[in-house]
Amino acid sequence: MHIHDVFDALWQDYTTRLCPSALQVHALLQEESPLINDHIALRTFAHRDIGLEVLAKPFLDLGYQAEGDYHFEAKHLYAKHLRHPDATLPKVFISELHLDECSQALQAIVARLIGQIDDLPWSTPEFLWQGRPWDVSYSEYFELSQESEYAAWVAAHGYGANHFTVSVNQLSRFASVESLNDYLEEQGFTLNDIGGTVKGTPQVLLEQSSTMADEVGVIFSDMDASIPGGFYEFAKRYPQADGQLYQGFVAANADKIFQSTDRKS
Repeated sequence: MHIHDVFDALWQDYTTRLCPSALQVHALLQEESPLINDHIALRTFAHRDIGLEVLAKPFLDLGYQAEGDYHFEAKHLYAKHLRHPDATLPKVFISELHLDECSQALQAIVARLIGQIDDLPWSTPEFLWQGRPWDVSYSEYFELSQESEYAAWVAAHGYGANHFTVSVNQLSRFASVESLNDYLEEQGFTLNDIGGTVKGTPQVLLEQSSTMADEVGVIFSDMDASIPGGFYEFAKRYPQADGQLYQGFVAANADKIFQSTDRKS
């Protein structure tokens, strides 16, 4: 499978199942050239069978290389980003929840979920957009959300990109992330304002913003419910001392971006 096919399949799943509004945003921002996708993000549990390294392998096999790593102690998360030598390809940001830092109750629910996994195609990329490989009840989802919104999201949605990211550097109509945010709000989109609608500064070489996650329908084992799905992100990168645009991530920014999938109540 070619790497472009992987991102096409992830985009199809993302815009169909997790963030349908991304198609509207994409159409609003489209200019003469195709929009540049700065990065995607994937979530998982830190477990030998489904952890970060498992999700990273298909990308590494297709030429990606591991770059920076990031720790989010309050959320019990560890993340790493991957980058391809072809600068036109999106970066991949993969995070995992450290289960051993969570409560026994959370660990027990997640162990039950992972225990249901049978034969996903781990050796090929297809599992990355296969959705949820286990049954979970809404009551379990709700219990997880009381401790970790991240755990609840992974339990409910499984695999898939929780966001794609428009490169603001490419957009000729918007000189800043602020002006892009103003436009999106005028168009009726709700932005993540935790820590401000713009996360980061030119001084840290990266500014980011995002919509709040779409409410999407999910079939649980005990009921159907609408819960937060995926969101659309926007990133502007600034030049380093060598004149090249910064290509990493800023943990303080990402910490707030994670909360784009928090439940409203």
